Amino acid sequence: MRDLGEARAFYGDLLGCPEGRSSTEWVDFDFFGHQIVAHLSPNDSGHKDFNDVDGEQVPVRHFGAILSMADWKALAARLQDHNTRFIIEPGIRFEGLPGEQATFFFKDPSGNALEFKAFQDEGAIFAR
Repeated sequence: MRDLGEARAFYGDLLGCPEGRSSTEWVDFDFFGHQIVAHLSPNDSGHKDFNDVDGEQVPVRHFGAILSMADWKALAARLQDHNTRFIIEPGIRFEGLPGEQATFFFKDPSGNALEFKAFQDEGAIFAR
């Protein structure tokens, strides 16, 4: 992260992730039941940007969470209400195929790409 205060506002306030332990160099967040650590690193570069997935340019370096469909829809609406600039707008990927999923991508204030997805059938999470 380029700024921990910015990370706290984004992950804590906007996304609603409770804060755990922290120091002057990092902050732990409860990222929808998973721990992520926002480390202070203002100068990070030098990686491939995108891969083509189902006709979309998906950020190579990203992480995310699988939510229930109701939680996914609520988060998508909250982000839209806050005029979030999406990399990939909320929608359905792999429609009618194994692994069909609702997904969207956007960046945090430091430029880290986040993906949120949901499945009507949770048994399809790792379907091929």
